[in-house]
Amino acid sequence: MMLATKILMKASCAYSNNVQEIDQIYVDGCNNPGFFKKELLHDYVKAHPKSIQVNIRPFPYLVARTSKNGEKYVASEPNDTPNDNLLKLPRY
Repeated sequence: MMLATKILMKASCAYSNNVQEIDQIYVDGCNNPGFFKKELLHDYVKAHPKSIQVNIRPFPYLVARTSKNGEKYVASEPNDTPNDNLLKLPRY
């Protein structure tokens, strides 16, 4: 199983709690682990649902989202936490 393990925020958004301001996500457990742009991951999880999990309990899956402006991004499946689980990953 592939895991999202850390995030890289857009410039000047280091402390943001908006999942749309994530620029890249580090994915481990694949053939070429590393940081991937959120748009690329959007397309990947859209084509391969339930293929990448966030490395924080309860290990929600990444899901594809599109903003009202047409920007592609990913989020974790909703659960009982106020902020998206992706935002709880270490930031680089």
